[in-house]
Amino acid sequence: MSLFSQRPFSDRTAHWLQQSGLHPLLARLYAARGLESPEELSLDLKQLLSPTELKNCLSTASLLADILEKNEPMLIVADYDCDGATACAVGLRGLRMLGGPQTPVQFLVPNRFTMGYGLTPEVVDLAAQQIPKPKYLITVDNGIASEAGVDRARELGMEVIVTDHHLPGDHLPKALAIINPNQPGCNFPSKALAGVGVMFYLLVALRAELRKRGKFTNETQPKIENLLDLVALGTVADVAQLDRNNRVLVSNGLKRIRAGVSQPGIQALFQVAIRDPRKANTFDLGFAIGPRLNAAGRLADMSLGIRLLLSDSSDEALGLAQELDRINRERRVIETGMQEAALAHLAEDQLAGTMAGRNSICLWNPEWHQGVVGIVASRLKERFNRPAIVFAPADGSTGEELRGSGRSITGFHLRDALDLVSKREPGLILKFGGHAMAAGLTIRKGDFKKFDLCFQQVASELLTDELLERRHVHDGALELSEFTAETGDLLAEEIWGQGFPQPIFYGEFEITQQSLMKEKHLRLMLRPLGSGVVASKPFTAVWFNRTQSLPSKAKLAYRLVTDRYQGQARVQLMIEAHDESSEA
Repeated sequence: MSLFSQRPFSDRTAHWLQQSGLHPLLARLYAARGLESPEELSLDLKQLLSPTELKNCLSTASLLADILEKNEPMLIVADYDCDGATACAVGLRGLRMLGGPQTPVQFLVPNRFTMGYGLTPEVVDLAAQQIPKPKYLITVDNGIASEAGVDRARELGMEVIVTDHHLPGDHLPKALAIINPNQPGCNFPSKALAGVGVMFYLLVALRAELRKRGKFTNETQPKIENLLDLVALGTVADVAQLDRNNRVLVSNGLKRIRAGVSQPGIQALFQVAIRDPRKANTFDLGFAIGPRLNAAGRLADMSLGIRLLLSDSSDEALGLAQELDRINRERRVIETGMQEAALAHLAEDQLAGTMAGRNSICLWNPEWHQGVVGIVASRLKERFNRPAIVFAPADGSTGEELRGSGRSITGFHLRDALDLVSKREPGLILKFGGHAMAAGLTIRKGDFKKFDLCFQQVASELLTDELLERRHVHDGALELSEFTAETGDLLAEEIWGQGFPQPIFYGEFEITQQSLMKEKHLRLMLRPLGSGVVASKPFTAVWFNRTQSLPSKAKLAYRLVTDRYQGQARVQLMIEAHDESSEA
């Protein structure tokens, strides 16, 4: 059984926010998300935290200014997800804006299947073969755990500048400089910067340093803020916590997309996703644009995605976006097959009685694709409300290693759990890294059962019944007068995401009609009940990936969106959950 509860808020705060001019519904929603004063409503760029508070940011900017003045060759080493791709594009575009178009900076993105994650010695060896050979390697969205890679770079006469946001291990690499808000001794107030946000901050500091050296004035300096569309995409797609600082970055990036002045690559991605950039929102970035960019790193080579983000030609960008769209459709087919196989396996375990009491899910299959294991782990986590790790054979390991990707639930720190397994069973995990909610790891194929048992033991110790109970936190009921396309548009314009959740409303409905779409989605016609006024006509609703019908009256949690078809705007409800607790 799931638990439903309304997100609490202060009426006084909501009233205060409303008095400042905020829409009454938004005032209630913002108060429930922790805003306490009208001053916090501003998402102007002036509200950004200063780079001076980010450890090593100013000294690294000074170092980069020296490198630019000497015109020394640099190589950006990117990660192969959306955050890494956008951080790479921001770094390349930004360095060329600040140093001039002839700045000798290239990029390299490792193949996730053959080289693994981060700045490995193999990646460094490949970097050393670039022409010209780089004197400096700059990591984006990786590097904080790359001790061996940094050592190898120094052996080959290259220095490393690490820009990352992942949690560090017990030891930091011996890099020339490290910028990471999560490194020891960093007092930057926002620990939620994505990799692309860290790179953006370094460029802002570099611009200030070059301005101090007389290269620009306030009037002539390059507009680094023109890269905020890329920052917004990487931040949202990486599911970074949307604290106020990140909301400032994302809000200003979305403004550029809506104004039609974003990078050609982002415009092309909106085009192939059949989304209107003039109404771009965080949902678009997270669920339509980000997955298409991520598809390159999952099934092919993320350099394709980076080339898209670096393109200044609309025609070239559209061609690359169409290829990414094709790869993403292929990814969906692979994912569906893997998910069906995983669910069938779990169903067999349930029949055999081996699922009883399990607080975690660990699966592998020799046929699975390692580029998609993270998505499947996420789907299983959502379905069963358990930490899930899915493995596939690691390419280039002669079939003896498994590479896994895990997703966690609130209250269970996945990276720390893997660290605990590693300490209890030294050598069981060959390598690992990640966050509280997501992590990656490599183990030997022959150790899968042992790992499963160890991880299961850690999960049983750290997870409580309360954490394992599925909870649906909602924002209460809407008045009938609020079921309008205008309300949908109002909500869509705001900056919602991780840590500042998209509004979910709750209410009782009369189900007047229900049918299946494409044999797998429930389509409903429903009327709100209990508001004292009955709707004159039912509203359309959709519950994706649900085939089971609902009773004639049901309490539902839902999102309210505006659906546009043939020039007509209408309300549509996206059903998230069904509260069965009060039904016989």
